[in-house]
Amino acid sequence: MAKLSGPSFGPGSTPSPPFNPNPTAVTRQNQYHHNAAAMTQLGRPVPDRHRDERAMSMTSYATDAHHTHIMNSGRPIPNRRPPSGPEQVTPPPRYDSMPNHVAEMYANKPRPPSDASSRSRTMSMASTITPDRTMSVQSQATQSSNGQATLVSRDSHRRVPVVYPALLSRVADVFREKISLGERQKNGLSYQNAFSGTDAVDLIASIIRTNDRNLALLLGRALDAQKFFHDVTYDHRLRDAPGEVYQFKETLTEDRAVGTEVNGVFTLLTECYSPTCTRDSLCYSIACPRRLEQQARLNLKPQPILRTSGSKGSLHIDDDDDNDNQKLWINMVPKEVSESVDDHEKKRQEIIFEIMYTERDFVKDLEYLRDFWMRPLRAAGANTASPIPEHRREKFIRTVFGNCLEVLKVNSALCEALNARQKESHVVKTVGDIFLQHVPRFDPFIKYGANQLYGKFEFEKEKSSNPAFAKFVEDTERLKESRKLELNGYLTKPTTRLARYPLLLESVLKNTSDDNPDKEDIPKAVKLIKSFLSRVNAESGKAENHFNLVQLNNSLKFNPGDYVDLKLTEENRQMLTKMAFKKTTGESSEVTAYLFDHAVLLVRIKVVNKREEYRVYKKPIPLELLVIAQMEEVIPRLGISKRPSSSLLSNKVAPNPPPTKDGQLPITFRHLGKGGYEQTLYATSPTQRRKFIEMVEEQQRKLWERNSNFYNKTVLCENFFSAINRVNCCVPVDGGRKLVFGTDSGIYLSERWPKDKNAKPRKVLEASQVTQIDTLEEYQLLLVLANKTLQSYPLDALDIGEGQNTIARRPKKIQGHANFFKAGIGLGRHLVCSVKTSALSSTIKVYEPMDNLAKGKKKSAVSKMFQSGQDTLKPFKEYYIPAESSSIHFLRSTLCVGCARGFEVVSLETTETQSLLDQADTSLDFVARKENVKPIHIERMNGEFLLNYSDFSFFVNRNGWRARPDWRISWEGNPNAFALSYPYILAFEPNFIEIRHVETSELIHIMTGKNIRMLHSSTREIIYAYEDESGEDVVASLDFWSKPQQQA
Repeated sequence: MAKLSGPSFGPGSTPSPPFNPNPTAVTRQNQYHHNAAAMTQLGRPVPDRHRDERAMSMTSYATDAHHTHIMNSGRPIPNRRPPSGPEQVTPPPRYDSMPNHVAEMYANKPRPPSDASSRSRTMSMASTITPDRTMSVQSQATQSSNGQATLVSRDSHRRVPVVYPALLSRVADVFREKISLGERQKNGLSYQNAFSGTDAVDLIASIIRTNDRNLALLLGRALDAQKFFHDVTYDHRLRDAPGEVYQFKETLTEDRAVGTEVNGVFTLLTECYSPTCTRDSLCYSIACPRRLEQQARLNLKPQPILRTSGSKGSLHIDDDDDNDNQKLWINMVPKEVSESVDDHEKKRQEIIFEIMYTERDFVKDLEYLRDFWMRPLRAAGANTASPIPEHRREKFIRTVFGNCLEVLKVNSALCEALNARQKESHVVKTVGDIFLQHVPRFDPFIKYGANQLYGKFEFEKEKSSNPAFAKFVEDTERLKESRKLELNGYLTKPTTRLARYPLLLESVLKNTSDDNPDKEDIPKAVKLIKSFLSRVNAESGKAENHFNLVQLNNSLKFNPGDYVDLKLTEENRQMLTKMAFKKTTGESSEVTAYLFDHAVLLVRIKVVNKREEYRVYKKPIPLELLVIAQMEEVIPRLGISKRPSSSLLSNKVAPNPPPTKDGQLPITFRHLGKGGYEQTLYATSPTQRRKFIEMVEEQQRKLWERNSNFYNKTVLCENFFSAINRVNCCVPVDGGRKLVFGTDSGIYLSERWPKDKNAKPRKVLEASQVTQIDTLEEYQLLLVLANKTLQSYPLDALDIGEGQNTIARRPKKIQGHANFFKAGIGLGRHLVCSVKTSALSSTIKVYEPMDNLAKGKKKSAVSKMFQSGQDTLKPFKEYYIPAESSSIHFLRSTLCVGCARGFEVVSLETTETQSLLDQADTSLDFVARKENVKPIHIERMNGEFLLNYSDFSFFVNRNGWRARPDWRISWEGNPNAFALSYPYILAFEPNFIEIRHVETSELIHIMTGKNIRMLHSSTREIIYAYEDESGEDVVASLDFWSKPQQQA
């Protein structure tokens, strides 16, 4: 077959198009003129082919007759084997090329670019079509300095669209998945979960693999036309501009459907639907995208085809410029008036005129809401009934429309003042004074902005559940007065109008002469308006945050028995961010992490019956108990600063991140305390991981700074006691001026406020494995439990220097094989209980100090020790409990023993034993059902008893029945000691101290640490010890006296 060639055009000639195209098309053809190749009607070069080569398709060159040609639907189209010549390979089909009818449309009807689009990046359809039909960056048409297109052709990877670009539903799904949402600002107003017009066009161009931004803009407007997303001000369709902000059409009701409602075909990007359409024969369909190219290949004369008239639909880039041109000051005043002012004044008058007519339009919009929505819904004087039931009609109208009538009243007065000023003269001299008079009355805008989201939710909820109201909405929005704008478009106008004032007034100010009073008045008015804008942003932000939290709280579903009240509906609660992480790098399933101001919540969003279900994935983690293993890796610490979450952690929870593979971005959540766990998720990008970790670290620091201001922490001793000589107990003596420490290697004494700041504790008594110390100052006795032996020393032994009176340093043994002891007052006497316990039983021996130790003249320590071998304590009584004991407390005439059976009450007079809890109270069944719970501490408060267990705390009355039924603490950790400093109860466990309000049970603060031990508790202070980062003990005290109480 002879080589095909198209008509040849000389440098100075133009083809004779059979359809008489317009001059624009002829001009475009000259730009793409090639002498060496055949030309299509549009000036597209047709590359030379071998003699046996078949016709070229829109998507690829014919290079293989053995490979089947695949349609978009997946249907194979067999190719015939050529009669001769080498075998050639047909590449897979591609959708990134441009159909011919698109190019024809652009050639025959030039389209002006969007007023918001940049001319530098607006390209015609023809400019994106290259000889090898590739749309990649490597082979796109690059623009030379003289305005002509230089065609660059390279061998490159084919850019196949992510989805079939003609199906709007598929494009919409990918768009929603990949678009980056965040906070955007427009005209001073903040919008959450929004994106810019440029972002939208960029993403659509990436999805369909095109470099033509106008084509991506058209496809985006096709999505916009189906209300897939909307301009936040509802003023116009999609624009390719960074300053334009858009949001998805979201369903705010609880039953949110999954998927997109977008459905349709974008015909500009469709492939031929005929299975018989091949490269070497003319398609039967006159609408075939390949038809013009097939005609060029076969050297056929293009035949007339059906043409559509120019559409005025929403896809075209017509932003009502003609309507705006009719609203010009220059067209509304006599010619001699406009010619009498200079250019600056003309601009100024145009802007002032815009302020005035847009104000009139705004007032008319509010009147439209009143006349066509509020009054018919109230059915005031109407023959038809309101679609809203009467018992909730007024509440519904107040919620949906808020105080828009108050806004109407304010702006009607402003509009009348502006109209009166305009009637005074064709050339308006000042407007600043009018705004200074009316802007202080703009308070209704703040209330309206805060209520707007709730109104939208109530409107959508009623529309989805009330068919009569849905029909009313449909009928009303079809009215001529609605101007094809839905109700939400009108409901946003008050806030967007407020944001427009500063822009308009600042434009007036730029063209105002220095001697005009507006030069001073307008800046004052703008400042005042911006203050209202800031308040609107703040109140609407709070309202949106609270609304989202309420919606989330109602949607959360916990596993049975795992419910935790996150208190999401509290007034000041905040949702800081939410991010989706992968469960594993190889899975598509995601876990959404919600970061609140007090906790982190992991949620799996599942689709059940086409509805989203928010299933709690793991137990919520309070921020004080959260450790992120990668925090040190992602955000290295500077200097010696400490993070509250990870500064003093025990070895078992030390933030050592697990080993990771190349390319993985793990983020490991570690929950400290009881029921803690470790969960590793994977971020999709380094930026996402870093941003989330930074936000967690920042909020933890804020919590620490805010919650640590209600107590005083004083370090009593540091850099002395090491790992081989741990502090196990401590007791103040001499009115608190001195501290006695019991350690693994002896008893040490230190001054609380030493004269020499470098002074260290000194060893005063030899003893090993000291676990408990107490004093009976009235009897001048020091009680020490060392190596499970209870001993006594005279208090004077602490002051005797080394080598002096060694006899006085000798202890007096009281009892051996003692596990712990307790000193207190019972039956009006000073008593000491020594407890010997085993796994099955406990023996309690009660001792009483000798009377002569407290009477008469004070004797020296030496004389006391030589008093005929007299014992310091004498036996009082002995008790037996058939259970292992862990704690003991003195009441007035009884002992309360914490044992494996719970709290047992032992009479000091009759030795009778009974349970503190009354078994007849069924509200206490949770105590009996809980296994391995350990009773630790008891406090008496206003005739009630606060019982503290290792898992929970609650109140009982003197009869053993539950008091305060709604009051109960479930401890986050596994405390082994408690201390009360009203109004706070402190629970100590090795990793942290949990501070709660004793009246409300609310968690106030958590102090993390390593190897924490409570040493001493009194009404004055609480002394405890912990290990610092070097492994040495730090002894510190807490008191809650001098600072204001933290509110629960």
